[in-house]
Amino acid sequence: IVNDPSKAEIIVINTCGFIESAKEEAINTILEMAEYKKQKCKYLIAMGCLVQRYYNDLIKLLPEVDLFIRIDEYTSFWDKIEELLKEKEVKPSKLTRKANSLKPIPMVDPESFIERVVTTGKKYAYLKIGEGCSNNCTYCAIPYIRGAFISRPMEDILKEAQTLAEQGYEEIIVIAQDTTKYGVDLYGKTKLAEILHKISEIKGIKWIRFLYSYPEGITTEQIQEVKNNPKIIKYFDIPIQHISND
Repeated sequence: IVNDPSKAEIIVINTCGFIESAKEEAINTILEMAEYKKQKCKYLIAMGCLVQRYYNDLIKLLPEVDLFIRIDEYTSFWDKIEELLKEKEVKPSKLTRKANSLKPIPMVDPESFIERVVTTGKKYAYLKIGEGCSNNCTYCAIPYIRGAFISRPMEDILKEAQTLAEQGYEEIIVIAQDTTKYGVDLYGKTKLAEILHKISEIKGIKWIRFLYSYPEGITTEQIQEVKNNPKIIKYFDIPIQHISND
């Protein structure tokens, strides 16, 4: 793995497809990285939300890219790259998907979380507890990109939190598109307060934050856990970017 694209034989670009400026940045980055194919780079790969949302269009618009990997194909990430190396190119006909064919995105294999590379320094780490979103807000594309909300099993989350604590991470930032929905699909009701409490019991963890929390999902139990648990930072990260001016 190298950080300098001029030294890379394979360049992988992880994209965002949510807002216009992010989409433009992703396209510009792909075109910028394509210039390295004139040097050492042999293969250009694009993945992430932009690919998930505009898969078929990108195949036609960006012939510079040798392989597009959708979010729902992450579990076969290395298989696809190895196939690319063997075949030298993956023909678009083999990649085409029907429009609106998004399936619920499965959580990645638990062991891959344990083996992850933390890129946020040595003091804090993000801890993912769910994938996708089922709120279907009129202004938001995330359900169409990342599918419906699914919770990660509690035992997997706690195993990763324990591993992070053992590695010296003192602050854990619990994340999901809507943390207040955590557990509803697996356990029949929200389990956010419970998972926060169990994380706080892990030796070595000093601070816990969680985001985002949608107002309609915040419960008295969650408020009491934030109030009474000394390890949880005293605020709710609530997305209110689309309320009216009044």
